[in-house]
Amino acid sequence: MFERKLLRTDMLKCALCAEAPCEAACGKLDCAQMLRSIWFDDEKAAASRFPETGPCLDCSAPCEAACVRAHEVPIRRLMTRLHDEVKPELEIPLPESEDRLRTELCGVALENPFLLSSSVVASTYDMCARAFEAGWAGVAFKTICSFEIHEASPRFSAITGDNGSIIGFKNIEQLSDHSVAENMEIFRRLKEKYPTKFILASIMGQNDAEWEELARACEENGADAIELNFSCPNMADGGLGSDIGQVPELVERFTAAARRGTKIPILAKLTPNVATMSPAAEAARRGGADGIAAINTIKSIIGVNPHTYVSSPAVRGMSAVGGYSGNAVKPIALRFIAELGQNPALSGMHLSAMGGVETWRDALEFILLGAGSVQVTTAVMQYGYRIIDDLKTGLNLYLAEKGFANVGEARGLALDSVSASTDVLERDSIVFPKYHREKCIGCGRCVISCADGGHQAIRLGKDRKPVLDGKKCVGCHLCVLVCPERAISSARKRITRA
Repeated sequence: MFERKLLRTDMLKCALCAEAPCEAACGKLDCAQMLRSIWFDDEKAAASRFPETGPCLDCSAPCEAACVRAHEVPIRRLMTRLHDEVKPELEIPLPESEDRLRTELCGVALENPFLLSSSVVASTYDMCARAFEAGWAGVAFKTICSFEIHEASPRFSAITGDNGSIIGFKNIEQLSDHSVAENMEIFRRLKEKYPTKFILASIMGQNDAEWEELARACEENGADAIELNFSCPNMADGGLGSDIGQVPELVERFTAAARRGTKIPILAKLTPNVATMSPAAEAARRGGADGIAAINTIKSIIGVNPHTYVSSPAVRGMSAVGGYSGNAVKPIALRFIAELGQNPALSGMHLSAMGGVETWRDALEFILLGAGSVQVTTAVMQYGYRIIDDLKTGLNLYLAEKGFANVGEARGLALDSVSASTDVLERDSIVFPKYHREKCIGCGRCVISCADGGHQAIRLGKDRKPVLDGKKCVGCHLCVLVCPERAISSARKRITRA
């Protein structure tokens, strides 16, 4: 079983540059792409591209000198580890064809399961065209409406990790600020230039007539499917956006209105600001929807300033509840997709999933819980359209390793393992942690966490290596999670309680 050798922690200083100086300085490897592949959990694809003879072994590392953080990113060591540690363990070569990524959305062909979600990343002709050229299968265009939009400034804020990368992202952005006519012109141009790419037209109406008219206009101007925005948390005033998604009767009513205006597939984009999503999803099906898109952003407040007492983003001394996204919301999104995937009343409906997708593995988790397509925004805002390279190669290689002929064969395979209740879990045995002493640096973080957040089952030995008291250990695995060196894992043997 292949275990990941390189992690983001091995390259935290890397800025993932545009037109990376390291690549220009090297001349032998596409080291910038390889570094991105490490970052996006696609190290096997990077190792597959590595020449048999390691060009880094006798190199003076001009890449590291040229780095925007000169000599702070261990590029040569990372490349050497790709060659020496990862490449020898590859099970199969990187597939030459992307045919197994081909799938469909409500009967309409997709080159791969990856779409841009409805947001600023898919809001102009130029942006969508560049995304298509990069390899995205389609876009959910930024929500079209017939009323005027005047955005606030600033309108974004974030929670960041140790290296400055975004973990959670808040926006107070609203809908497309282009007119309906302008957006229809964009659709026509995109379809003329990119006839095989998928256009999912997100719309929001103020009444039955608008939902019907907007759906009709989008179909007439080239959209392949319609996405009904019942979930934007920034359009709740006046009974729009997430206010609709919280009321199944309104979801059914406006879905039916849109269905009267079009014959192409309809997806209802639902809000996570509910206890359960199934009532609204079932209402959408009754109204004529062919699929569900979920989740949209979660209502949130971020970063109250201790001096001004205003949360972020602050707009002239005021802020507002906004939508939270990014990798931090993925567990919540997975929970909702699993709920929808397990609901027999929704059988056969397409699930287009989103919420915190950055890597191919993130996307795969949604697919395993029943998603047929995956949408991305926040990761693109942070890293750019180029992340599609590793989304595709990582998923393609995984499918090939598993012997899957296509994406559909992986869809829903994890649903049977998920329960809404913990009552079904076996509770008569313990899986102890396993300590890898050769990796341990003797920091004692496991001891601290077990003492103050666990069951006081670990102490430091004279050599500063952990010593486990099996009579106290309950197998919670907190120590596994806090170890900074990944020197603790799960033991394979399950011990029956006395």
